[in-house]
Amino acid sequence: MLHSIAHRGPDGEGIWLNNEGTVGLGHRRLSIIDLSATGAQPMRYLERYTITYNGEIYNYREIKDTLIKRGFSFSSTSDTEVLMAANACYGKECLQYLDGMFAFAIWDEVLQTLFCARDRFGEKPFYFHYDEAQHALVFASEMKALWAAGIHRKTDNEMLLRYLSLGWVQNPTNKQQTFYQDIYSLPPAHYLLFNLQKRAVQIERYWDLDKQVQSDQSTENLKENFLHLLSTSVQRRLRSDVAIGSSLSGGLDSSAIVSLINKLVAHTEKQQTFSAVFPGFAKDESEHIKEVVQQYHLDNFTVTPTAEELIVDLDKIASHQEEPFPSSSIYAQYRVYQLAKQHGVTVILDGQGADEILAGYHKYYHWFLQQLIANGEWNKAKKELHAAKQNEVQLQWGKRNYLAAYLPGFTARQLEIKSIKQTLRNRDLKPSFAKKYFNRSAIYKPVVGQLNDMLYFNVMEFGLEELLRYADRNSMAHSREVRLPFLNHELVQFAFSTPATAKIYNGFTKHLLRLTVDNHLPKDIVWRKDKVGFEPPQQQWMQHPTMKDVVQDARKKLVDADILNRSVLTKPMDNKAAHDENNFDWRYLCAVHTLGF
Repeated sequence: MLHSIAHRGPDGEGIWLNNEGTVGLGHRRLSIIDLSATGAQPMRYLERYTITYNGEIYNYREIKDTLIKRGFSFSSTSDTEVLMAANACYGKECLQYLDGMFAFAIWDEVLQTLFCARDRFGEKPFYFHYDEAQHALVFASEMKALWAAGIHRKTDNEMLLRYLSLGWVQNPTNKQQTFYQDIYSLPPAHYLLFNLQKRAVQIERYWDLDKQVQSDQSTENLKENFLHLLSTSVQRRLRSDVAIGSSLSGGLDSSAIVSLINKLVAHTEKQQTFSAVFPGFAKDESEHIKEVVQQYHLDNFTVTPTAEELIVDLDKIASHQEEPFPSSSIYAQYRVYQLAKQHGVTVILDGQGADEILAGYHKYYHWFLQQLIANGEWNKAKKELHAAKQNEVQLQWGKRNYLAAYLPGFTARQLEIKSIKQTLRNRDLKPSFAKKYFNRSAIYKPVVGQLNDMLYFNVMEFGLEELLRYADRNSMAHSREVRLPFLNHELVQFAFSTPATAKIYNGFTKHLLRLTVDNHLPKDIVWRKDKVGFEPPQQQWMQHPTMKDVVQDARKKLVDADILNRSVLTKPMDNKAAHDENNFDWRYLCAVHTLGF
């Protein structure tokens, strides 16, 4: 099991077994904080607790100070020991004190229980298998470790059906479900308690966002509080005993982080940043990247992935990701983290999460306008619709949207029906396959009365976690650690408490963030009208002759598996951009390579 995930921790290996031989914990170490042997895992504490843990507790220094005052002592400078002491002090309530990304398991020798937990948004993975016959619990950061333990690798065709027809990589109604039978994911913001004596597994939620609470602060106070929370988050995520850098896409989010790092840290050396660029591609962001690099005198390193390289690396990426993914954007990110490794930078800060908490995608405009209309703010809605068009927001708006504003429940049901039809009437899919594995309960669309309803759905139920999976696997493939300042839970809760007009205003998404960094970044970065979602030239890549052969081979394998109709073999290639809908040929390609057909 440890050998299979050696890439996650190349700096050390540890194994601990209890005296009875009923509990075993293993760990692969990526040394970030306390590089000495005192920070190694599995770690023992008070001759009672033993931990294996992946991630970082960013506020470990503050927690440690509190625990020292309560009489706890420490023999290391690691965050791991602080986590164990917090558990010893507060029990499972320790989770409420943590600002971090984590997946951990703590064995309590006295209570004979295994306490496992995953961070609030799912930055770090936790997969498990429970054998009811033998009452055995097996868990790991990646599924390949479970397969190494002898657990069968069998595709869950229900998940595969939704992916091939809808592009979904999660079940919004059952976040434990994965693409493999009998292998489950511990949902974000949940803990798992396994009682060895009772042979019982208990899974409970420990935290949730409040999407209803609203702040009545002035715009200036909102800006001040947002900047304080984001700055604190960045500062904590700079705590490290190894080299730190940042991803820089040229967009607002990553540029804002680079700006705050520059403000917070007195650099003796240039700040190091890493970017994927695609010269000649319409959505290349090289010019925006150069602006930020020049403003802050950064050391910027770039990589330009190609179709040929993607073809060579496809199986490697698929092996690291383990489950299907929606586009080749994942490859661009994979190469950025590889670039960081080549330059000796172990920790990378990234801007993920800002779009989901601050309504950064243009799609959120629909729900924002519908909220205004539902609240009777017609003049505001009319003004915002005009501003959106002036700012070139890609927005289709018509009678159905006005109807949706007044009938959100009806709209949700209609969208569910649409997805059901997409699943059952896909002409490429064999009807027998679709009918056999269709699960009506998994086709779910939220009732959206307010913008926060959709943001909550994307942050806590469907959307963000899959992006975090890609980032974790891509970074860990190269033994790098990615840290996300926008996902400090206090910052996220604050963002949800701000009015919708703090998120979208006068034709701009993420308005509060723009106002906050307006005096720190070039104006054409802060007030960019376009929205580029870290996009490579996938449409061009898919036209590569070898890629066409690879896609056709994938089609044939799915035909042979009685999943696709034979007619798909004579269909012309449908080359789609990375974020286009109905990206079917990419899905066929990806499903075959990740699931092992």
